[in-house]
Amino acid sequence: MFNFAGWVLFTLSAIGFVWTTWRAGDMIGLAASLFFLIACLVFLVPVWATRPHHRD
Repeated sequence: MFNFAGWVLFTLSAIGFVWTTWRAGDMIGLAASLFFLIACLVFLVPVWATRPHHRD
């Protein structure tokens, strides 16, 4: 569960980096933050797919 939460936080921070570099007009920073966001999503998908399912 903490692994998933950590990747969600990384993804949210990547979105923040994308937003701030977009507003600043920093194209190199924007490209880097988009790569960071994509990498976070690539790591998040398998964590989400293999999470334990709880049925009460």
